[in-house]
Amino acid sequence: MASRKESSVGHKTTVNGPLAVKNTTTAVVSAARHKRPFSELLQNDRLVPTNEVSTFRRHFQRPSLTETRPQILKASEVCDCENNCRPQDPATDYSQRKKLQLTPTPASDPLLHLSHPCYNLLPGLVQNFVNLGIHSIYPWQSKCLRGRGLLNGKRNLVYSAPTGGGKSLVADVLMLKTVIENPEKKAILVLPYVALVQEKTRWLRRAVEGIQKKQSDVVNNQQHSLWRKRGDENSVRVVGFFGGSRSTANWTDMDIAVCTIEKANSLINTAIDDCTVSNLGVVVIDELHMIDDDHRGYLLELLGTKLLSLEQKVQIIGMSATLQNPEILAQWLNNALYYESKYRPVPVEEHLVFDNTVYAAASSSSFYKTATQLQLTQSKTAAQAVPAPLRIIKYSEHSELKNPLINAVVALANETARAGYGALVFCSSRTGCETDALLISQVLPRGEEVSQDLMRERRDLMHDLRSSSTGLDPVLEKTIPYGVGFHHAGLTIEERDIVATAYDNGIIKVIVATCSLAAGINLPARRVILHGARMGADLVGPAMLRQMRGRAGRKGKDEIGETYLCCQKSDLEAVATLMEAEIPVIESCLLPGKRGLKRALLEVIATRLATSAGSVDDYIKKTLLYHSIHGDELSDMVKSTLKELSADGLITNDCGSEFEATTLGLAVTASSLGPEDGLFVNRELKKALRAFVMDGDLHVLYTFTPVQVTQSKVDWQVFRKEMDHLDESSLRVMSFVGVKPSLVNKMAQGGIMKEGSLADEEVARIYKRFYTALQLRDLCNEMPIHAVARKYDLPRGSVQNLAQTCHGFAAGMIKFCERMGWAALGAVLDHFSDRLKAGAKADLLALAEITYVKSRTARIFWDNGYKNVGAVAAADIKELLPVLLMAQPKKPRLDAAEEEQYHQKLLLKAEIISKSANRVWDRMMQAEVEEE
Repeated sequence: MASRKESSVGHKTTVNGPLAVKNTTTAVVSAARHKRPFSELLQNDRLVPTNEVSTFRRHFQRPSLTETRPQILKASEVCDCENNCRPQDPATDYSQRKKLQLTPTPASDPLLHLSHPCYNLLPGLVQNFVNLGIHSIYPWQSKCLRGRGLLNGKRNLVYSAPTGGGKSLVADVLMLKTVIENPEKKAILVLPYVALVQEKTRWLRRAVEGIQKKQSDVVNNQQHSLWRKRGDENSVRVVGFFGGSRSTANWTDMDIAVCTIEKANSLINTAIDDCTVSNLGVVVIDELHMIDDDHRGYLLELLGTKLLSLEQKVQIIGMSATLQNPEILAQWLNNALYYESKYRPVPVEEHLVFDNTVYAAASSSSFYKTATQLQLTQSKTAAQAVPAPLRIIKYSEHSELKNPLINAVVALANETARAGYGALVFCSSRTGCETDALLISQVLPRGEEVSQDLMRERRDLMHDLRSSSTGLDPVLEKTIPYGVGFHHAGLTIEERDIVATAYDNGIIKVIVATCSLAAGINLPARRVILHGARMGADLVGPAMLRQMRGRAGRKGKDEIGETYLCCQKSDLEAVATLMEAEIPVIESCLLPGKRGLKRALLEVIATRLATSAGSVDDYIKKTLLYHSIHGDELSDMVKSTLKELSADGLITNDCGSEFEATTLGLAVTASSLGPEDGLFVNRELKKALRAFVMDGDLHVLYTFTPVQVTQSKVDWQVFRKEMDHLDESSLRVMSFVGVKPSLVNKMAQGGIMKEGSLADEEVARIYKRFYTALQLRDLCNEMPIHAVARKYDLPRGSVQNLAQTCHGFAAGMIKFCERMGWAALGAVLDHFSDRLKAGAKADLLALAEITYVKSRTARIFWDNGYKNVGAVAAADIKELLPVLLMAQPKKPRLDAAEEEQYHQKLLLKAEIISKSANRVWDRMMQAEVEEE
């Protein structure tokens, strides 16, 4: 066996070293002949919903009496090559940093501490940063913050820094400084994904804990004018906004709004409409490169252009790790200050893995050279020398690991975990994630190799997942005991949060994820392993590749990061090209052939930021589009788009005077829809006004189903089966919305839905919406998420995301009806909106306000005598335990010790439920007192 000791010079493989595990014995208690109480069987059996029975029986599996133990495999050894430590090899970033401190400290440069007077931050805020692990800042952050006009909010900023380079802190300091020093001013932070919004909201709340805003005469006068103070006017209030969250917003409720792109645009439209936008002081746009995204990028451009069109100054801060042409963005944002940093606090070494061999690639160019030389050598068309390998991965004798690509991924992940570090494996699909997770779990330490403390933490983790709303995933049940998890959109938000937290705490050593994790959540790793260069059928783009590789290296935990791109022979040439490819330049999403300009002009006219030909022209000059296209072509585009809006009945321009949004145009804008989707919704709601089915809930749920379901997967066999069981009320809904049973039967027999024309696309959209509405119907009738997912053959996370998306879309439909003057229809939709949020029938809406008490859990509380919030609030915590046990998904039989731990977890959950019930009950009683 080759030596695995680190050399003092040349390349270093940082995970080589002694095993970071304790050799202790773990006690195992047999579960054989462990008798289940009859009451438990009775409780579980009687609580299966009637509409779920057939599905439950079809998928029933008898619980195992013993622990499920996956097959044990042996990972291939990764051996150093003799040449990887040659003295003539150039020193790496890592070896240089071992000898030279490249990051100054506040001791040598006082400007690197946020307490320095030049930043003028409150001592309490500086201390909160310290509590969050930020003891000092980097030189580039200090230089960027001290750019002229930034700290006083007078100048906009566009900046770029590598992932993990600390770019978020710059925006956080500028944003918090504005809000604290100007108490009448508000801030909006725009993030692309819900997970990032939730994570950042939690972080900012910790950052401002105990912080009081500076007071001004304006704010004091406003407070004295209120008949009753809230009590938290002086604190910094952080609120998250995303699909399924609050549908209304008021500046008095918050100081910092952390929003998804869609919510931020809607929030700014509302503020402009009600003339409160003057309260807005700063807007931060993270992942600014997404302005080029085909689906959502135009919203960022609309948002930024509206801010530039306001009379008052709003500081705009944009940041990204992947900007190819930032100059045009800085020019667009009123000649914003631009700053670029290449600094990474943790250096990263890059590798290419091919045919069980590891090659070095310290930069894209050398990576390209290595891959190209390998490709030429493989094709035997070049006589040049093969690049010198650094390490060799031995071939495996196991049939499961015969494929060199899979063997490399498993071996590298195993080596990392056994050395005590974290590994992040990116895979091309959800199925691939679970397959890789199972294989990796089969080679990791088990039994006496793992400390009892770590095994106890992993058992606690499984109890956390088991007590979640969907129960313990069967694949996670097999992998978590060995320190492996996976993370993809098929998991619920709760499951993803639990797994991610466990990885961050070191309980899980390896996470296998789809590429969405790279941009969707902050989980860095010592070693990032890419299982191929494809995500799905296509090669990853250079920007996404940089995002994934950027997760390598954890500041404070690792002194180096490593990336391994494992590729197969057929992709080697493509990988060479990919590694050499530049990140695409940013361009406007309002360009011809893209859909944004029509919505941009409708919104600016509806919010009255531009109402004449001249003001529209001024607005267009503030867009990124203006910097991307010739003036004459742009002028023609604007004129033709305005004519289309007028022809669609969204705006008027009587006698060529001022532009004005029609009632329909105002309704489309208020509902946060694009013009095309808004016109479709208008046609659908007009049909509902002529004939709306009120003796059931399916018609309302169809109305709440988002129009953007064109990519929805329809299982026509399931569709036909559900259609055959619809009652008379639901059949009338089918008829009114335009769903024909004959076409459903034809599709179930193998037919193809036509989508060649706009008319065909609209028909297809109606069928897809109706099919999705059937899923919503089941959710609102208290069928658990996991049961709905099983019934329609969908991932649990997709079903949960549907419920959240529909809740946000429902709020838009209610606004649409209000603007159109359809008060009766709006009232009906508003009532059902609460049901959609609760996932329960009307009698459970009050109970569903309690934390953790939703849908089926609320029904079980009701059936067991807790029919109102007061009853739950008055109950002893131990009295709630049997009810929670009934509400849990079916679980395998556990031994006595694990059963007790499981009960303790549920007791903690019961305590949270009790506290929440008391808060809700107090609020209800206070409301009654005020009404009297």
